[in-house]
Amino acid sequence: MSEDDFPEVRERQLRVLEALLFASDKPVHAADLAPYVGEGANVRQLLLELQKRYAPRGVNLVRRGEGWAFRTAEDLGHLLRREQAETRPLTRASLETLAIIAYHQPVTRAEIEEVRGVAAGKGTLDLLLETGWVRMRGRRRTPGRPVTYGTTEAFLDHFGLEALTDLPGLDDLKGAGLLSGRLPPDMQIPLPFTGELREDEDALDPDDPGEGEDVE
Repeated sequence: MSEDDFPEVRERQLRVLEALLFASDKPVHAADLAPYVGEGANVRQLLLELQKRYAPRGVNLVRRGEGWAFRTAEDLGHLLRREQAETRPLTRASLETLAIIAYHQPVTRAEIEEVRGVAAGKGTLDLLLETGWVRMRGRRRTPGRPVTYGTTEAFLDHFGLEALTDLPGLDDLKGAGLLSGRLPPDMQIPLPFTGELREDEDALDPDDPGEGEDVE
């Protein structure tokens, strides 16, 4: 028998997922929801059904990386936009660094500096880490084993992206006036690496000191 043979069970599972997602202020992974809906339940299928039910409503169920969350419908966002108090507003340097990390990840501090053409202050990276939009991914398998940086699901959630592949492309950036129209014809926007670790990366140990200290 399939789950469809017990509609009352399926409805309860949907209600449980609905309640858990509404109660969370950040995206929740399907694996973290599974224990609440019963053994053997197809959580992904349930989430897709719940997403379909909410599609025409003022609140939609959206995917952010591997997580799921309820968010205001995109066409109504301007009515309910929350004003967030920033105790430390992002500087131009921080925004540029964030953009480089988003498009070039996994990327080291030296590689960020190479793209920007100026030194990347530790305070800039610290600020981005504090926002929760950037994380230390691992260590590059090169001399000094520098830390590699990447974005988080919180970054996807804040900017309304389901995945890194939804980042604006070259034409979108030009249309938004963020890039000059007089660009080299062969210029390409890099594709960010979307996996957990690349072949040239090692995972961070729990006691890894992180940025600022090389590992022999």
